[in-house]
Amino acid sequence: MAEDAVAAVPTEPTTLRKPRIKKAPDLPILERRNWLIHLHYVRKDYEACKALIKEQLQATEGVCEYAVYVQALILRLEGKIQESLELFQTCAILNPTSPDNLKQVARSLFLLGKHRAAVEVYNEAARLNNKDWEICHNLGVCYLYLKDLSKSKEQLNLALQLHRQELSTMTLGKIHLMEGDTEGAIQTYLQALQLSPESTELLTTLGLVYLQNGLFQKAFEYLGNALTYDPSNYKGILAAGCMMQSHGDYDVALSKYRVAASSVPESSPLWNNIGMCFYGKKKYVAAISCLKRALYLSPFDWRVLYNLGLVHLSMQQYASAFHFLSAAISLHHGNATLYMLLAGDV
Repeated sequence: MAEDAVAAVPTEPTTLRKPRIKKAPDLPILERRNWLIHLHYVRKDYEACKALIKEQLQATEGVCEYAVYVQALILRLEGKIQESLELFQTCAILNPTSPDNLKQVARSLFLLGKHRAAVEVYNEAARLNNKDWEICHNLGVCYLYLKDLSKSKEQLNLALQLHRQELSTMTLGKIHLMEGDTEGAIQTYLQALQLSPESTELLTTLGLVYLQNGLFQKAFEYLGNALTYDPSNYKGILAAGCMMQSHGDYDVALSKYRVAASSVPESSPLWNNIGMCFYGKKKYVAAISCLKRALYLSPFDWRVLYNLGLVHLSMQQYASAFHFLSAAISLHHGNATLYMLLAGDV
């Protein structure tokens, strides 16, 4: 007898469980709008950012550290340094263990010209974080303004030990030049170039140092490299043009200056050099026109006045030459050539 077939017992269909959606954690009221404040700030939408900050400070009775911090940053960007300082001090009271708050207080003091007070605050920030290269760098800059070059070099070298970067190197090289240590400045810039070989700022600065010391071949090499990386580099163009001008290549120098004039049309040294190129080509009217533009842009530059006196003297306009040379002497007493030209004019 055949076995009876066993009927399958129907089972109820199993329902798939939906994954439970996790609810985002509720942010404390002090931080609820911080992300939106940050978003508007980095987008440079400062008006919307200030409106949000106002709402946040009203909701938290003025104790939201981040809102106060960003408001202080915006005030600094608007040039209201004293008001930003007061707000950064409020941040430091709300969170006294934050070195960032103290760094911003010190930065505002520095911008107000209170360099000694800034040094004290930076030192306090360094006690909270002694591995921050920015604190060491800014201390070096403050000591530089206070004319304490030894402490400035000490802090800048410490900043470079913590983080090799261009900013501290440029300042350290500047100090070497102030001390008359040209070789030390050159070595500092060369070491920095090993880390940033394409830095137009370093290449241009090194070229200018060589140019001032009469090493024209090396100056031309580094200035040429700077212009290769950035053809619109104003300082490099001006220096290269000056070298060509000193060798009598006035047309080539003028072609360089024409490029620079398109980016910095209100540069007094540029128009001074253009004027002296025309003087070298014996185009005296054009030279006077350019030099007077340079004088308009920088009325207390004795070099421009000297050049104007020289051009008027060449045109035998002795009264005008006397006027400009006398003005140059009143601004710069220690140049013997000015007295020689004035005596020849008289």
